[in-house]
Amino acid sequence: MMSVSQTLETEEDLLTCLHIKFYNPHQSSKGLYGLLPVGNKSKHSADDPLRLGRDAQSCTYALVDARVSRKQLALHAYRTPQSPDMLFTIQNLSQKGRLSVNSSALGYLERTDLPDKALIRFGEYEMLIIRESGEAKGSFEVDFEVLAVPPSRETCTCVPGVAPVMESGPYVNSLPGELRVGLLGPLESDETVMCYS
Repeated sequence: MMSVSQTLETEEDLLTCLHIKFYNPHQSSKGLYGLLPVGNKSKHSADDPLRLGRDAQSCTYALVDARVSRKQLALHAYRTPQSPDMLFTIQNLSQKGRLSVNSSALGYLERTDLPDKALIRFGEYEMLIIRESGEAKGSFEVDFEVLAVPPSRETCTCVPGVAPVMESGPYVNSLPGELRVGLLGPLESDETVMCYS
């Protein structure tokens, strides 16, 4: 028989972490992420859904954007008898807007399993969610980040250990026109190829 101390989570248990990376084309001019703990990991109980939307009272995390639904989406943690990993489903809570998960649309209250890497879209937002497995069974962490470029537009030659080289972006676009032409040559990209480092 296990003692109580053997079954409880300890501070040393590695928590599953959801790395949630946001992008919105208007993020530099507005404080869209002002209510999110960007750059700080937050711990959550696995038996409570994590809700994201505009309403800070009914959602775990809120976006400061009138175009986001009061309740936009929910992430539900679960486990299966076949795997020790904590897994997640994503559910669309918006009656007005569609939510897509890796290009598959979800209607109101529909849900789907969240893969280890998922590109979520709603409104003008893109969220890249990456699940990092842990050992703890009763809680998980969330780590928010804001991306400078949309994750759907990242194109690269996928070579392990080498960071993707962007064909355009804030750095290149800030250069004078004559330098951009010399550096880049013709601008072409294949938006159907995605690579995450």
